[in-house]
Amino acid sequence: MWQRNGALFWTHYGMAKRKTFSRKERVRLFELHRGQCYLCSGKIQVGDAWQIEHVVPWELTQDDTDDNLRLAHIACHKVKTADDVRAIRKADRIKAKHIGAVKPSGFTRKWRKKMNGEVVPR
Repeated sequence: MWQRNGALFWTHYGMAKRKTFSRKERVRLFELHRGQCYLCSGKIQVGDAWQIEHVVPWELTQDDTDDNLRLAHIACHKVKTADDVRAIRKADRIKAKHIGAVKPSGFTRKWRKKMNGEVVPR
């Protein structure tokens, strides 16, 4: 866990830290995308709150290239981030299953109960 400007960020062991974009980079991206929100196609007006959004979630690719970066209103970005979190968690579960870190499901009990209430070994 690390902290910047009062905000806490969690990192996984061995993962890269998220990049902080400088004012110069934010201006360059704003001009590159002509100040248009990637998600709603609306114009970002002076004074509107906006963020830099990753088309493919950063946690999946760690890709900060211009091809993966877009502008988004904060409200639009929150909606997409909620969907991204679901996809990221699913990818984590698939990876854990693939490497064998997930305990196999199934019956692990030695005993079972019959319909008449009698308990017998499996």
